[in-house]
Amino acid sequence: MTLADNWRAARPPVAGVHVDSAACSRQSFTAIEAAARHARHEAEVGGYVAAEVAAPALEAGRAAVRTLTGMPNSDVLFTTGSHNGLDILLGEWTGERALACLPGEFGPNLLLMAMRGFQIRTLPVDDSGRVDVAAAAATLAANPPPLVHFTILGSHSGIVQPAHQVASVCRELGVPIIVDAAQGFGHLDCAGIGADALYSSARKWLAGPRGVGILAARPGWLTESTMLRMSYGEKNIGLHTALSVALGEHLAVGAPTMQTALREVGVATRAALAHLPGWRVVESVEEPSAITTLSPPDGVDPSAVRAELLAQYSIVTTYLGVERAPREMTRPALRVSPHVDVTAADLEMLAEALVSIAR
Repeated sequence: MTLADNWRAARPPVAGVHVDSAACSRQSFTAIEAAARHARHEAEVGGYVAAEVAAPALEAGRAAVRTLTGMPNSDVLFTTGSHNGLDILLGEWTGERALACLPGEFGPNLLLMAMRGFQIRTLPVDDSGRVDVAAAAATLAANPPPLVHFTILGSHSGIVQPAHQVASVCRELGVPIIVDAAQGFGHLDCAGIGADALYSSARKWLAGPRGVGILAARPGWLTESTMLRMSYGEKNIGLHTALSVALGEHLAVGAPTMQTALREVGVATRAALAHLPGWRVVESVEEPSAITTLSPPDGVDPSAVRAELLAQYSIVTTYLGVERAPREMTRPALRVSPHVDVTAADLEMLAEALVSIAR
């Protein structure tokens, strides 16, 4: 069986066409059962006893995070998601409240940064929104910011950012760097970036449960009080167990194998949608990600298209409002993000539906 066949067989049948993994992918039977099994165990022996039994599985999950991030000595926390991870990291920061990030920074991240009192500087990018590494290096060297927050792949775009190169520049300059891997983890190469901290959600390309995420930080970044608070605070052990299962499944496939397959998915998706009347595929066909952004024809509301795709065709996509990247987006768009189980028939159905709706 192929990777696509195995992925499909490991999950409940999709009710329609799911091309929305950048929002929330589909969990496996094994991950779903892990959470349910833990809930049953809590009912049988009590929550704290069940948590003790689950501890080895959770430690295996943390070890998987260290492997996938290439941060073998990192402190790893299970969070409630990417927003929670960033909030923890910004809350731990004791330096000057200023940071540099991309113009396409995620809108909710910008709100959180403002709430935490951070002044924002932007890094130079090319016309596609990809960081210009040489220009960014010069900018950072001329006026080093206290902190860099770098998003490896945006919520509003399938343009892959050169995180390894930017992190290398930061290391040379002694500038700490946090990597937002919400769209990168389980999708792109996140190992060995060299970040001081990296965070992600579980529900996207890793295909873990919604409502949990990961945070990996170099030793000493997280205070002892935060580590203790996260250790003793209220936790959803069942979802953490399911996340650990998803991490194990990802390692079993092999991160490089999954990255290659998802690149191929992106190429196939963009090729299938490249010639739709009026629509424009934002990324180049060969962009090494599985996210495709569609700019709509004039007069077509992508929010209404997303709703129509779901209501009439059972096709799940994402509407991209400009609030996702308010410093970069100028008009709304539609996002298509299949996982490895997408078929040519799925993409053909999507293309035909988009033509029909726009007409």
